[in-house]
Amino acid sequence: MSPQRRTALVSIGAACLLIAIKLTTGLASGSLGLLAEAAHSGTDLAAALLTFFAVSVSVRPADTGHPWGHGKAEHLAALAEAAFLILVSLVIAGFAVARLTGAIESEVDATWWTFAAIGLVIAIDAMRTSVSLRAARRYRSDALRANALHFGSDLAGTLAVLAGLSAAALGFPAGDAIAALFVAALVIGAAGRLLRRNVHVLMDQTPADAEDAARAAIAALDPPVELRRLRVRESGGGHFADVVIGIAPGAAVGQGHAAADRVEDAVRERLPDADVVVHVEPRGADAEIRERVLAAALCVPQVREIHNLGVLEVDGRVEVSLHLKLPGDLALDRAHDIAEEVERAILSAVPEVEDVRTHLEPLTEAAAAQEVDVDVEAVEQVVREESGAAPRELRFVRTDGGLVAFLTLGLGGEASLAEAHALASAVEERVREAVPGIADVVVHTEP
Repeated sequence: MSPQRRTALVSIGAACLLIAIKLTTGLASGSLGLLAEAAHSGTDLAAALLTFFAVSVSVRPADTGHPWGHGKAEHLAALAEAAFLILVSLVIAGFAVARLTGAIESEVDATWWTFAAIGLVIAIDAMRTSVSLRAARRYRSDALRANALHFGSDLAGTLAVLAGLSAAALGFPAGDAIAALFVAALVIGAAGRLLRRNVHVLMDQTPADAEDAARAAIAALDPPVELRRLRVRESGGGHFADVVIGIAPGAAVGQGHAAADRVEDAVRERLPDADVVVHVEPRGADAEIRERVLAAALCVPQVREIHNLGVLEVDGRVEVSLHLKLPGDLALDRAHDIAEEVERAILSAVPEVEDVRTHLEPLTEAAAAQEVDVDVEAVEQVVREESGAAPRELRFVRTDGGLVAFLTLGLGGEASLAEAHALASAVEERVREAVPGIADVVVHTEP
């Protein structure tokens, strides 16, 4: 049996004992305050049973039907307990007002054994309040914390009843009814606070302290990560954190995973009970730089292909690395001139970039005079059907990997990148259908 359930069972036994003491003593003495406290302890019994059920459910591990666990059972039990408290307290207040106004008349017999019974009740209330509070703090249990608050209000109410009976014994019979009214007001106030806290948890209201701690932990990471979104909620004494971070688009999967691990470790260091999920997205600024770099490089004549394009941030400077594929029969000095032209084009078109590193690779082609047996008119017709215009450039070359088609399509300047990509994909698919066995189709779009 778990420690939480043992604590709840002790509360059930204590509630049964207190009901017997308060009810017997209240009926014998005619004390409305003690009868009100007996009713209050009746709600303690119901609350303790609810808590026993709640902690029995909440400690169950997560399953397919409840992937976030069963912790909210504690908060549901606390809401039910608060409802019981408010209902009974209103009844108590009604009887107290009726006695104060004379609608109900009764005498209070405050004997020594009445005070002895109250002393025993005070001792039991103090003990179970202390036990429940220590357990709630140790196990971070909202249901046990609700019990501790409930038992604490019982202790305060019993002290008020003691004061009321003392006043009645000294010749002020209304003191007992006033004590009962005080108990009702005390319990309603405590129940209201209990309702508010647990409704916030069930509605997934962000715990401000936990969110601030998680945000500070992520901000302190070195090297830093871009925090795009942070959501924190609380359940069953624990926290759940959903984090979205941005990393460089060219980063490898392993780098993204490592960044996510660092974020998880940092958040759990501040919130040890947290379940942290980190989603990694490419940074938007880097993605935009990549597109502009690619467009600038492809504008240079004789550049056939670009791959392994990376955008790096080194000591606050943005650097670009890329692989250029040029015709395989090109002289090295001419290839170097083209690479420098590409670097100048990128630095001019993308001012944010401060350095460009290029790696040259051959695109193996046959001699330009080699004939290629392809129905060029059929391919041009495909392009006109898809784009509404003939291709600006159409070239076929044979490489070690097979036949490759290079097309350049003109689009209106207002067209979006997504629209250009969709058109290029459609043209590529149609060209593959028109030229069976083609190795690759490279479609370049430009305004």
